[in-house]
Amino acid sequence: MHPGGRPHDDPAGDVVRWAAFSCLLVPVVLVVYGTSFGGAAVATLGLAAVTAACRVLLRHSEKMERAAARVLAEERLPSAHRGRHSRGGAGTHRGCHGSGTASPHD
Repeated sequence: MHPGGRPHDDPAGDVVRWAAFSCLLVPVVLVVYGTSFGGAAVATLGLAAVTAACRVLLRHSEKMERAAARVLAEERLPSAHRGRHSRGGAGTHRGCHGSGTASPHD
């Protein structure tokens, strides 16, 4: 295990956790320093909206990064290993039961 007891690093999760913490801390500080409860509530809602949008964008970029890494890994495989687990790439005719004559596309 890594320090802190977490099984793996999750930088996006760390950012979201700190943002959520600040969403709770900022209104308290604002009220202590004299801002109205309404103003603190509006600030909290704004911070929560920005945090949620950032979380969505971070998760999306992680998915894109994993997909790009998968494509690069597949490109590095020898040609004999490619297509073994493909999902219908070029040249596959799943469920196609033709009359046996070649079409212009074959």
